[in-house]
Amino acid sequence: MLGYGFTENVDYMTVDKNVLRVDGTEMPQVQHDHQLTIEMAKEICMLQRNERGRQARQYFLELEKRWNTPEFVMARALQLANAKVNQIEQENSELLSLIQSDRPKVVFAEAVAASDDCILVRELAKLLAQNGVDIGEIRLFEWLRAQGYLINVGRDRNTPTQLSVNRGLMRMKKTTVTHKSGHTTVSTTPLVTGKGQQYFVNLFLKRDPNHTDGTLVQSKKNTVGQ
Repeated sequence: MLGYGFTENVDYMTVDKNVLRVDGTEMPQVQHDHQLTIEMAKEICMLQRNERGRQARQYFLELEKRWNTPEFVMARALQLANAKVNQIEQENSELLSLIQSDRPKVVFAEAVAASDDCILVRELAKLLAQNGVDIGEIRLFEWLRAQGYLINVGRDRNTPTQLSVNRGLMRMKKTTVTHKSGHTTVSTTPLVTGKGQQYFVNLFLKRDPNHTDGTLVQSKKNTVGQ
């Protein structure tokens, strides 16, 4: 074959296999077989000037003729189209499964953000802990003051800043306390809104290098009244 200019692994491949006895056991001899490309087989047929060569040439001509008929062309096109449809259906199925698996997280996050229920800073610390953020109530208060979410000094210390209120993250609850002496005082408690809960959890998860998904774990919280 090399004498005709054919190249191994381009025009043909050499396959080695053991010779089998009649009983099916292997013999020590190795048989060399060759797998030809269609183009090489056609070229060899053209070189043969005997009856076998003529028959082989006729076979390839008929095969090529059938291959190019409208029916075969359409059949190949349908196979390609079906393969593409199957691929798209598989991709859509995987995408749908992903959406369905993420939906509970999305629904909860949206429900929390839209909720009118507010929680104490203590409950926010618990919610953060359930999401893997190691921070307690005291440190969370310190962080909220340092970051400008709560007022840091004065009589209004630990009350939500105007920025927190305007952004809908926090609100203030005022409670009138009547003492035994008869005088009354007003106690203020900072509350975290539903939008604020989602905001702060996502903010802390993004700050924490050990967390990347930003999903919420539902808190078993005591809802603070309006």
